[in-house]
Amino acid sequence: MADRQRTPRKPKAVLADAELLHAAALAVTEDHRSAVAQVTRAATALRERLVRDELETLPVARLRDVTAGRLRVGALEAAGFSTVQRIVDASAYSLQLVPGIGAQTAAQTVAAARRIAEAAEQTVAVRLDVDHQDATSTAVVTALQRLVVAGPEAARADEIAQRVVGEVAALVATAQPARGAIRGLLAGRQRKREALAAVEQLTALLAESEAQAIPMLFAQASADLLRPPASEVEAWTDFEHRSAEFYGVLGEIAGLAPDEVSASEGFLPEELSNGVRTEPLDETQFKVSLRGYQAFGARFALRQKRVIIGDEMGLGKTVQAIAAMAHLRARGSTHFLVVCPASVLINWTREIETRSSLRAYRFHGPEREPARAEWLRDGGVVVVTFDGLRQLEVPPEQAVGMVVVDEAHYVKNHTAQRSQAVAVWTDRVERVLFLTGTPMENRVEEFRNLVHYLQPELLPRIHNGSTAVGPKAFRKAVAPAYLRRNQKDVLTELPDAVHVDEWEEFTPADFAAYRSAVTAGNFMAMRRAAYADPARSAKLQRLREIVEEAADNGRKVVVFSFFHDVLAAVRGSLGRGVFGPIDGSLPAVRRQDVVDRFAAVAGHAVLLSQIQAGGVGLNIQAASVVILCEPQVKPTLERQAVGRSQRMGQVRRVQVHRLLVADSVDQRMLEILRAKDRLFDDYARRSEVAESMPEAVDVSEQSLAVRIVEEEQLRLAALPLD
Repeated sequence: MADRQRTPRKPKAVLADAELLHAAALAVTEDHRSAVAQVTRAATALRERLVRDELETLPVARLRDVTAGRLRVGALEAAGFSTVQRIVDASAYSLQLVPGIGAQTAAQTVAAARRIAEAAEQTVAVRLDVDHQDATSTAVVTALQRLVVAGPEAARADEIAQRVVGEVAALVATAQPARGAIRGLLAGRQRKREALAAVEQLTALLAESEAQAIPMLFAQASADLLRPPASEVEAWTDFEHRSAEFYGVLGEIAGLAPDEVSASEGFLPEELSNGVRTEPLDETQFKVSLRGYQAFGARFALRQKRVIIGDEMGLGKTVQAIAAMAHLRARGSTHFLVVCPASVLINWTREIETRSSLRAYRFHGPEREPARAEWLRDGGVVVVTFDGLRQLEVPPEQAVGMVVVDEAHYVKNHTAQRSQAVAVWTDRVERVLFLTGTPMENRVEEFRNLVHYLQPELLPRIHNGSTAVGPKAFRKAVAPAYLRRNQKDVLTELPDAVHVDEWEEFTPADFAAYRSAVTAGNFMAMRRAAYADPARSAKLQRLREIVEEAADNGRKVVVFSFFHDVLAAVRGSLGRGVFGPIDGSLPAVRRQDVVDRFAAVAGHAVLLSQIQAGGVGLNIQAASVVILCEPQVKPTLERQAVGRSQRMGQVRRVQVHRLLVADSVDQRMLEILRAKDRLFDDYARRSEVAESMPEAVDVSEQSLAVRIVEEEQLRLAALPLD
């Protein structure tokens, strides 16, 4: 074998193999181009239809907005041109036939309609609705399914094939005189030397190609891309289970508008964004396609080395972290560490092994030591809780490529033991990635505490002055260490969440319980008084109606409450077929099991969860109806709970029903919190924090309770006793 390898191959054989590789590469590029073109055609047709649908909803009177009110549209409406789309479909000549419409007015009308149509083309989101599977949408789903099934390996094969085509074609052309003696004689001495040099380069290229299994990669990619199209049922079923991957491929093909690019990059300064875009990202150890904004987040973490990704819930912060670790593994790093709450320990291990070739180890429970030993020996990712981190012993000589801290706001207090354990690792490791959707839950000082672990040199920039002059100044100050994107900015396909406040009145029994709680100054009893008499509770009656409607439509429901006894009342009211409750007494390792069983039910099901337990770390996107049994002291708790359903992967519009009683603690809480929520949104979106506006963040439970109890005591004192 060794002698055979040392024997030089004949130029003719080398050229023959090179031409075969070239042909395989050409086939891959053509197959991939054809699959992409099919998606592009189908998506263009769908977008055109969506634009038409949008313009059909716009009354012709909207044309006045474009022309500063100069157009007279009454005559057009009388002639049947009732919408903007009907004007787009018309010609200037046909409009002139309308009494009262001259040539100039007709031309202005057509031009105004086209400007509105152009704007609609830029803003309409291509959204695929499993509940409305028309022919145009089905064509898109079917075309996408081919590329989704082929996976990221097909895109990688196409990228390599394009490079091979260019390199091999040029070398083969140069090497032709080496194919035979007669050609060599006719070519002349100089061309023959060049031909032999080209043969040597082809020999090396073929050897490298064989070592990297590129011919097999090409063959598999072409086989995947040439498979017969899936049936409509198969394609839609696949979409419903893997919608994020479908939308990821669609986003890569369709591209983003400039404002969408800026949003997907967290509105970072241009110089930093340009640098992040050029950062290499090796996806050979990654198993699924990344969305554009996710790839940017992984690159941001790799380029900046010590950062916070504070994306809004549902945007895939876990995936971005795994992609960064997978890149480092492909570049030679072997050991990685993830620190997270116990409630998401299993989720992390699942995600790591599903989405990458990395091995995950749980340093938790009785098997922690065997897991640690195996991780140290073989490499991979060890996943540990905040409390368990103090027991994780790693020899100082063992290099760790990256430490990821999930729900990093858990370590905002530097004096806590968990924070000190994390600090040891942030001092020890070069690359640290903090993940949190709420890094500024209370005050900017807590955000400063997170940055202190990572890039303490930035702390002088983060002060009252930077927020006092507005959000943009703050974003600029923290950009080197902080990236945040919001769902509405980057997941244009995400179904809207429809929020409905369900206002009820106390039943006599509930009001008696409420009055007693107010008299006693018991804030918590006031909050759950509406469930004091489950048989006659107005909130429970409305809850049953919502659940019944969901059952009629085959929708899954998740019910959140702060209180155990409220969830018990809900369970008793709904009867059998209810999962949960997920609460603090349920071991973290079992919580995702409950969610999985709930998701596995075909059609309707109900899951009960304490909002503190289910609002963090669990993926409940199987549910498209969310019921909040009472308003929460912290608006962020509600946002997190809703976000567990309205996240990437959700394919149906999420209905959010909040059960409220008028003239009660519910109404007082909303009046106080809504004002604070508006201020919070002004500063908490897109990487902004506001220490200078402490009233913009969640108030403390104690201060809210005292205020509401006092107000309700005064109000009820003025009411007559029954």
